[in-house]
Amino acid sequence: MSAQNLLVELFVEELPPKALKKLGESFAAALAESLVAQGLAEPGVAVTSFASPRRLGVHVAGVLACAADKPVSTKLMPVSVGLDAGGNATPALLKRLAALGADASAVGQLRRAPDGKNEALFHDSIAPGTTLREGLQRALDVALEKLPIPKVMTYPDPSGEGWETVHFVRPAHGLIALHGAEVVPISVLGLEAGRMTQGHRFEARVDPVAITHADCYALQMTDEGAVIASFAERRAEIVRQLQAAAAPLGLKPVEDDALLDEVTALVERPNVLVGQFEEAFLEVPQECLILTMKANQKYFPLLDAAGKLTNQFLIVSNISPDDASAVIGGNERVVRPRLADAKFFFDLDRKKALDSRVLGLAKVVYHNKLGTQGERVTRVQAIARAIGQQIGGEALALKADQAALLAKADLLTDMVGEFPELQGTMGRYYAQHDGLTDDIAFAIEDHYKPRFAGDELPRNDVGVCVALADKLETLIGLFGIGEKPTGDKDPFALRRHAIGVIRLLAEHHLPLSSSVREASAAFNVPLRPEAVSEVTDFIYDRFANFLREEGSSAQTIDAVLALRPDRFHQVGRRMIAVREFAHLPEAPALAAANKRVGNILKKAEGNIGEQADPARFVEDAEKALFSALAEIAPAADAAFEAGDYTMSLQALAALKSPVDAFFDNVMVNTDDPALKANRLALLNQLHRTMNRVADLSRLAA
Repeated sequence: MSAQNLLVELFVEELPPKALKKLGESFAAALAESLVAQGLAEPGVAVTSFASPRRLGVHVAGVLACAADKPVSTKLMPVSVGLDAGGNATPALLKRLAALGADASAVGQLRRAPDGKNEALFHDSIAPGTTLREGLQRALDVALEKLPIPKVMTYPDPSGEGWETVHFVRPAHGLIALHGAEVVPISVLGLEAGRMTQGHRFEARVDPVAITHADCYALQMTDEGAVIASFAERRAEIVRQLQAAAAPLGLKPVEDDALLDEVTALVERPNVLVGQFEEAFLEVPQECLILTMKANQKYFPLLDAAGKLTNQFLIVSNISPDDASAVIGGNERVVRPRLADAKFFFDLDRKKALDSRVLGLAKVVYHNKLGTQGERVTRVQAIARAIGQQIGGEALALKADQAALLAKADLLTDMVGEFPELQGTMGRYYAQHDGLTDDIAFAIEDHYKPRFAGDELPRNDVGVCVALADKLETLIGLFGIGEKPTGDKDPFALRRHAIGVIRLLAEHHLPLSSSVREASAAFNVPLRPEAVSEVTDFIYDRFANFLREEGSSAQTIDAVLALRPDRFHQVGRRMIAVREFAHLPEAPALAAANKRVGNILKKAEGNIGEQADPARFVEDAEKALFSALAEIAPAADAAFEAGDYTMSLQALAALKSPVDAFFDNVMVNTDDPALKANRLALLNQLHRTMNRVADLSRLAA
């Protein structure tokens, strides 16, 4: 059976740019996966995705014209049901064979085989392989059904037959399906497959473009259609041109992968040009100018070597005229009003002191069950003061209180109203304009940090206090009214807040338990009584996920976090100690013994003593274990208190022999109540000594 490379292209109206990359990847992957599942392509086949503003395409190597025939074995029924006492077919068997397209003559070819406790009849046949026409039609239908379409459009069937409508992300106007040089006669969305497509709207050398062979698509689209069909190649070309345009100026474009993906989805053949604006606009904070250029105009602002914004920017144009001055001039005219708006908002906002806006927060609803932003600010202040007192005493507490009071005030400024992404940043600028010290100003900006995984932490202790207070208040408040994350839904970004809390607590050696209690005490609205415990559990759960993503083993994480360490800065060293302990030859036996001890103590009735009485020992093995504990526990405890968790755990290795001997020779649950209680107390001592760094029973196989 002949194998040829396959090309499929769906030509459509402009696709949503923010979704294009995922649409292209999904279309290619789903179509190729279906072909492989049908036996028309080999697993691991080379797949090339194409996605431009007006097309989705895929090139699949080595696709068969017809899949290989497959042997099919169909279980019919138990022998006792299909054959009578004389070995003849029953009506039930004949009916089942007829449903498979066979008749009574096939009875002699049926295969008997064990099926559980009984014997069954099986019908063996050869199923003809799927043809490419059938398989590709099925694969294309599946690929379109799986597309992550953000919003579906409804439009008239392009075939023009009747009053049918089509539902798709954008109206489709053309379909190519080529197996080598041959058209595969399939149809979708009211379109019949052919070899014709459209190139660039304005710069195509040939219109329409007739694709001669599946392998010629990318070359023909570039040469005749003036389109770089591959999303990845087009993106790489934009990066190359951005760097080439910026280098002679001694500047560098702003790095923004999301913007780069969006611009790649807006152009078919990129042409990077340099524009500029009046230097007077540079008086506005560069974050404002950069945001408006990126968000509204899709430009790449240019920075100098120090990271400072210049008055030049890069335009990614979709046309390449001989004289680009008109294109550049048009873009410069368009960006000017945007920058003027930013300057107007900045100048207007500075006419009013930041602290004068605080009272207005009492009129802004935060949540109907948690009150206004003003009430929320009061809670954050109380938490920030308590944290400041722990970290740096009264002086830091007062600064944290002031920063927390002003942290949300910029929400009422015109600039943040226009660009919500600048909240905190504008608060910092306005605080500095009002003459506040940098530690307060930076804390206002930094209290949102870390905003995402890998983001930097606040620059100073004031910022740490407010950032931690803000996140704890959010967690306690929303858990307190039942707004918990569920599955993949987390509308209030509580998982991100929890990771922020973990990083801040670890960095500044603060205890989790008291921090959560202080946050809860700041609320004067009714909260669910289980909120504190739920938030604590949630934070430990997120910590475990965070550590797994960092590459730590689930067993090590489980062992350390099972003890709920209150100070997160110790967790890393505890995990190192557990990993080192696990390599000791004594570790498996000690972990298993620890698990056994834990189970015995759990099942014990009544109170268990803290300290065994050596005068009550009878067996040599229990005396030996008590002596070993008396010798080893002080050293292990001292190392633990000194923070040397590795040494603390490794000291336990000497317990293996006495522990093994104890369980080989001593009956814990003896009939003598006093003796039993004393032995339980000894095991309790052992359990405490072994589980200070981590719950070693979690290492047991």
